[in-house]
Amino acid sequence: MAMMLFTLLAIILGLVVLAALWAMGVYNGLVTARNAFRNAFAQIDVQLQRRFDLIPNLVETAKGYLTHERETLEAVIAARSAAQSGLAAAKANPGDPQAMAQLAAAQGQLNAGLGRLLAVAEAYPDLKANQNMMQLSEELSSTENKVAFARQAYNDSVMAYNNRREVFPSSLVANTFGFAAAALLDIPAEKAEQVREAPKVQF
Repeated sequence: MAMMLFTLLAIILGLVVLAALWAMGVYNGLVTARNAFRNAFAQIDVQLQRRFDLIPNLVETAKGYLTHERETLEAVIAARSAAQSGLAAAKANPGDPQAMAQLAAAQGQLNAGLGRLLAVAEAYPDLKANQNMMQLSEELSSTENKVAFARQAYNDSVMAYNNRREVFPSSLVANTFGFAAAALLDIPAEKAEQVREAPKVQF
């Protein structure tokens, strides 16, 4: 009888140890996946910061030519400021649905402002021919492409993380330890066209 009880306790203990090891493996996998999408967001941050750095130079170059387009220039600077605030909120909590929505909306407004600026600039041949403007426009276009690639990498990482945290039985560990769902960096439907397409630069 004692031997049977000992065997039963050993089996139970073995099952508890196996369950603990499984839970530890799932937990570590969730942490790894969360770190992966946060790292992917850091790449978006790098590219957006580069974009923000280019914009004042672009506006300053255009200012001398676009004397009657002050409103357009001011709108770009205001949109840049709002986009920087959106990025700061998202950077503080990558994957947070509210922060990611704020970032997407702010980037959409900035893209719209840049699109208007570049469209207005088309009407000024001297500005189009300006060497500094051509170089800044090329850099901006290149940065837009890098932002798009970084956003795709981030969204792929978020999808992998969310899949990992939602599948059963991993969801039990995710819910127990507070692994919240992460939000994709989506583009608002009403601004989809202007945001998905980088400003077309033809200087």
